[in-house]
Amino acid sequence: MNTEICKHQPVYFGVININVSERTIGSVDVWRCGVCKKKFCEEKQLGIESITDIVGMPKIEVDEKWAVIVSKLQKGKDKWKLVKLKENGTIKHETLNEKVLSLKIVNFKVEDDQHWSFLIEDNVNKAIEI
Repeated sequence: MNTEICKHQPVYFGVININVSERTIGSVDVWRCGVCKKKFCEEKQLGIESITDIVGMPKIEVDEKWAVIVSKLQKGKDKWKLVKLKENGTIKHETLNEKVLSLKIVNFKVEDDQHWSFLIEDNVNKAIEI
């Protein structure tokens, strides 16, 4: 069981803009605990004002890293999704037509012909063209 000892004090750390054809379609806000330096992320889709299903800072396990999975098959806002990746294994990824794919993860990266990924920690305060 994972019990955290830090009573996180998140402060805003930065943002990653998600672009298609140099136009921003969304972003990932990155927060960092001022005490333990753990990062927390929140996905923002431009033009969508809905509340996320997670209230407060989303939890992430010690063996996971924040990442964005990008689909080569989808368009616009459906092309990307904020996820938590383990170093190796698989992740379940739901497509627009509600098909659930099992994507292979190697060294915190998606290995699939139709999908790719990038780690949040390597791209804070950058714009990523998808």
